[in-house]
Amino acid sequence: MRLLTLAKTAGAAFTAAALGGLATAPAVQSAWYRRLNKPGFQPPKQAFPIAWNILYTDIAVVSASTIDTLNDRGETAAAQAYTRALAANLALNAGWSWIFFNRRQLGPASVVAGALAISSADLARRAAAVNPVAGAALSAYPLWCTFATALSTRIWQLNR
Repeated sequence: MRLLTLAKTAGAAFTAAALGGLATAPAVQSAWYRRLNKPGFQPPKQAFPIAWNILYTDIAVVSASTIDTLNDRGETAAAQAYTRALAANLALNAGWSWIFFNRRQLGPASVVAGALAISSADLARRAAAVNPVAGAALSAYPLWCTFATALSTRIWQLNR
């Protein structure tokens, strides 16, 4: 993996995290969020930054490795397709925070969470096709996004 590629994927992941954080940080302290009914399976708030920091690091490293491997094989179209899929995924990732926390649109946020879970599974599938170990490393991402979809959907159901 090339350092420049890793810098690009890490920069993209950091940007998504920062943009999402701009919507999330003030909202989790708000009276609106504290008043929401939340399911018993919601992890403690401290779990979210830990999980997401690990996942964003995983996304950056696996994506850089996948893109470089594809380019090294001469599969530039596949590398470009992966890069586009990564960009769409990170846009969904940051977008969910704005829809849920900033716009307070719980139903649409659940739909976006589902799309993010599907997009994350697609990234893991693409990475696994290039390197099964990398794909396995990225598999935690769609698992977490699937859990987040269930959590988001249940919060929506509890607060209609």
